[in-house]
Amino acid sequence: MLTNRGRQVSNRFRFWPLVYFLCSMISISSFAVSLNSSIDEKDLDDPHTHWQEVERLGKNQEVYFYAWGSDAQINAYIQWAAEELKAKYNIQLVHVKLSDTSEAVSRVLAEKSANNHHLGSVDLIWINGANFATMSEHALLLKDWATKLPNFQLTDPLNNPTVNFDFGIPTNGMEAPWGQASFTFYFDSLAVKKPPKTLSDLFTWSQQNPGRFSYPKPPDYLGMSFLKYALVILHEQSNESIRAQLNQPTRSQNIKTMLEPLWQFLDELHPNLWRNGKHFMQSSAQMRRLVDDTELSLGFTFTSPEIPAAVDRYDLPRSIRSYAMADGSLSNTHFVAIPYNASHPHAAQVVANFLLSPEAQAHKQNPAIWGDKTVLVQSALTSEQRALFHSDNQHPSALPTNSIERTLSEPHPSWVAAIEQGWERRYGASR
Repeated sequence: MLTNRGRQVSNRFRFWPLVYFLCSMISISSFAVSLNSSIDEKDLDDPHTHWQEVERLGKNQEVYFYAWGSDAQINAYIQWAAEELKAKYNIQLVHVKLSDTSEAVSRVLAEKSANNHHLGSVDLIWINGANFATMSEHALLLKDWATKLPNFQLTDPLNNPTVNFDFGIPTNGMEAPWGQASFTFYFDSLAVKKPPKTLSDLFTWSQQNPGRFSYPKPPDYLGMSFLKYALVILHEQSNESIRAQLNQPTRSQNIKTMLEPLWQFLDELHPNLWRNGKHFMQSSAQMRRLVDDTELSLGFTFTSPEIPAAVDRYDLPRSIRSYAMADGSLSNTHFVAIPYNASHPHAAQVVANFLLSPEAQAHKQNPAIWGDKTVLVQSALTSEQRALFHSDNQHPSALPTNSIERTLSEPHPSWVAAIEQGWERRYGASR
């Protein structure tokens, strides 16, 4: 501002001594302004000061949270969080319910194409995997904010890679972890005395119990999860260089080689499935109904708390029990992210930090609420905070605590499309 004023003075007056004097004063003033600016920036570099400013700018705003909305328990939890945020920060959290996260991705991409770079309709999005990869690739996400959240340190990020990588892709501060999920099987204990504990056991069990197992048709998320689990296990005996390719983007040269074991396995498995593998269910909800109707004896989920909740709703019999496969459980972390053009980015950061708080994480982990596993590391919490997670009673149908003996990393997101397209060509017609 002062430099522009100096130019105006110079144009108005032609007396060089006066100009020299004014320029000298401008230089001194500019130095002082520059020094003050540096002090302000230095103050904001302090994490505590930075977060105070984020909170100040984030209060009294609306946050449009685009999140999957097909589960009553999850919806109720988000409503609880909205009430807490309203009381603490006067933030109005609006849950925009999605049937598929890709709907939000498409919306942000469309806004970018229309040059809407500052007034986006999506403030916060529940995301991971392929959708994160897409948004990252197209520069659709706000960068370098998640690691600055005060509660992010409670995830022990230096020793906990699951909060810094999303399906093998570095998050680079573009996502804040929200919860963890693991592939979980469940069975009717009145019909099955010894459930299969490995993929190999599952194949043998299906031969011995034809028609009592199946999986949802891709691109259903749960069906894709079963296929990814099978693919990872089938490559367990491959050499390290082959296995490593599952953690890398697909290449036209390696898709056929890497997926051939999966197709061979499915060719042999399908005749033993429900309806002889010629027709497939459409969703996890349909799978639960088939188990409840005793058409199936074995099912699986990526949301283990939904099983005891379904039992309590009488959607599944009380004889249902949950367990984890001994050869490994496909596991991943799910996150929240802020689009690059969010209308309320500071308020969205306040929401993300609250969702990471011990209070919110403990409430979410409660099986009666949601049962989603916390991303917080217990050693990073105080004794009072750890007490929030303590539970004496466990539902008989719930996945037993610490029953996951081995976790399996998700393949690179690009394998999802390769599996889906290959499956459709081989098995999708008239199904």
